[in-house]
Amino acid sequence: MAHCARVTGHCRRCEGALPFDFTMAFQPIVDVNRRHIHAYEALVRGASGEPAGQVLDSITDAELYRFDQACRVKAIEQASRLGMRESLSINFLPNAVYEPEACLEATLEVSQRVGWPPERLIFEIVESEHVSDRDHLMAIITAYRRHGFRVALDDFGTGYANLDMLADLHPDKLKLDRRLVADCDRDPRRQALIEATVVMACRLGLTLIAEGVETAAEGRWLLETGIGLQQGYYFARPALDALATVPDERFEAIHAAPLPRRGAACR
Repeated sequence: MAHCARVTGHCRRCEGALPFDFTMAFQPIVDVNRRHIHAYEALVRGASGEPAGQVLDSITDAELYRFDQACRVKAIEQASRLGMRESLSINFLPNAVYEPEACLEATLEVSQRVGWPPERLIFEIVESEHVSDRDHLMAIITAYRRHGFRVALDDFGTGYANLDMLADLHPDKLKLDRRLVADCDRDPRRQALIEATVVMACRLGLTLIAEGVETAAEGRWLLETGIGLQQGYYFARPALDALATVPDERFEAIHAAPLPRRGAACR
């Protein structure tokens, strides 16, 4: 891990404008049991709504740290301006964090400026980044928790976010990847994997969130298996610079015909 570039209160990596503009879209994470929005995830978009991939492809290695810092600040500023009262979940790039405490200064400053409580911030470890220095990642999580933030491991079940991460790290939340969630209501193999993950999460004291829910049947099966926190197009698509809402009928359809309870649920 390269050394921190902060000198006398200034950092040559994070300060200065990016050569492009961007904004945020907000997608709800819902509590199906309570039938309300639990949190929002901030998702980067281009200034005119271009997809995240297009924005990320335009970032050079030299701009990575500055972009990570700018995303945090913009997400908190926009969430505050939009009047969000739920928790805010922000993706972060572990390889763009050099010294955890120094790299948190901009986050702490904007949170204090807009009055955003630290307990309402969740940082998601981006699965697509391979982090070879686990000690460094553990130091990041420790520093975030020291300030009252919570940490989630994103896209669990694919890529780099696998069981060995849980052996070393202690996240608060675990987000099941959409490729594991898809067709979970009718695919026995996916069902077996998810049910085993529910038991594991219960033993480890982790809160599970299912990503990529696209049908009422998937949502119903997940709920009856013990996963009440869900996110996906079934509930709402990300709203550009706005807080997406969830129609009541989305919850009603899931609760309309509950399946028999399973033993996997941690209750």
